[in-house]
Amino acid sequence: MLSAYPACFIKESEAYSVVFPDLNYLSTCGAALDEALEMAVDCLAGYLYMMQKEGETPPEPSKIEDINLSEIANELEVSPDGAFLNIVTVDVAEYAKTHFERSVKKTLTIPSWLNSLAIEQNINFSQVLQEALRIKLHV
Repeated sequence: MLSAYPACFIKESEAYSVVFPDLNYLSTCGAALDEALEMAVDCLAGYLYMMQKEGETPPEPSKIEDINLSEIANELEVSPDGAFLNIVTVDVAEYAKTHFERSVKKTLTIPSWLNSLAIEQNINFSQVLQEALRIKLHV
């Protein structure tokens, strides 16, 4: 399912900042406009993905005509010159498959005796490593 949120693209001296007013002023940036748009998609996908994982419901997106770009620029204390609004869209489920849920192969070394004991008990090495990392990283 496609998610679409309005974003404020603000031209700064050597970059573009991107702000999502509906998402607590979630923001990102890019050196050039195309990079800022890529970063906006990634930022939006990550935010919505984490909300889903935490069982939260994202807010309804505003209509683009209801957003006052000058007011937002003033609130952020930036110039509205060169700023514009755009709708950023992303299919969160598809984006997550490629960027957030993709498995990465890791090679590691453990003592032979530990390996033998784990095999005898049918231990899933990948699962154990993932669980240990989650505990260690508090996620």
